[in-house]
Amino acid sequence: MRQLIDGIHRFQSGVFGPQRELFKRLVDGQAPDALFITCSDSRIAPNLITQTNPGDLFIVRNAGNLIPPWGQESGAAATIEYALECLDVSDVIVCGHTHCGAMSAILHPEKVAKLPAMKQWLTYAEGTRRVLAKHYPGLDADALQDVCVEENVMCQIENLRTHPSVMAKLAARELTLHAWVYDIETGAVHAFSDERGQFVPVAEAGHGVAEQRARLRGKDI
Repeated sequence: MRQLIDGIHRFQSGVFGPQRELFKRLVDGQAPDALFITCSDSRIAPNLITQTNPGDLFIVRNAGNLIPPWGQESGAAATIEYALECLDVSDVIVCGHTHCGAMSAILHPEKVAKLPAMKQWLTYAEGTRRVLAKHYPGLDADALQDVCVEENVMCQIENLRTHPSVMAKLAARELTLHAWVYDIETGAVHAFSDERGQFVPVAEAGHGVAEQRARLRGKDI
């Protein structure tokens, strides 16, 4: 706790003061550029990774960056709906990351055998588990973990499409979905490229995940 309290003092004296005008503007409301859905993992810092300011990102965080399909869980759904309908966000990013504990638990369910809440939560990644079982039966453990992270992001994008606010915005061409993976070891961010059918450096990925896309699992491993 001492580290946190000291950090608050440094923020108030060295950060808030010099940026007082920014925070003053934020009092009047928010107009974020994107809805950023990512993992609760303490090693992931969305504003740091994207070098954005307070007010730029509307953020959803949970274990495994999961998005329950519409009607199955109200917390994430309410946040997604608010971002699209009230804040008029035009981009949604689903960002997974390497070395994700939730993804490891998908591959090794015994890790959450004594964690009933976590076990239940991971049922929202059942699609990911089935894709891995069907399409990647021969991969070694490290490669499978990496593919699990990528495939889970794509499966959560599909869950996101079931939300009515997302459906309406996509139909009106007012929304773009993005699938990202952050590499903890290198700081690199990869995004799914429709044109290439795989994750590539974010600068090469184009404009998001299209309605009809090549499947990630069609690439060479």
